[in-house]
Amino acid sequence: MKLMKNEEAVSPVIGVILMVAITVILAAVIAAFVFGMAGNISKTKIVAATASQQGANTIYLTYQGGQDAASVSTLVYSITGTGGTTVMGTLGTAVGSSKADGTATISQDHVTVTASFTDGSSQVILDTYV
Repeated sequence: MKLMKNEEAVSPVIGVILMVAITVILAAVIAAFVFGMAGNISKTKIVAATASQQGANTIYLTYQGGQDAASVSTLVYSITGTGGTTVMGTLGTAVGSSKADGTATISQDHVTVTASFTDGSSQVILDTYV
């Protein structure tokens, strides 16, 4: 008795295994490139300010500080009334500093506070209506 070996399927199986291996390696290289580019995204700073209206035309702004309070260099606020008039000013960078602005209107005013940081970045830390 003579046994015959059938080796016709060996080549396609090896080809499929090599194709899967190449795909996995290519996906790993692309993922490493994409995740490496994400390192340039800046981190959001954690600081806060509050605004409240007490009386008919006075808005009180208070800097609350936060985790990144030490890196704040300037705080700029703007108050836009319903008539479109905008008033701008600065707020102290010491935690707890506050300022009263008497240019508010009785209806809702748009208040924004923007913080500039020592690394050159800036972000809006308050955007509300009072």
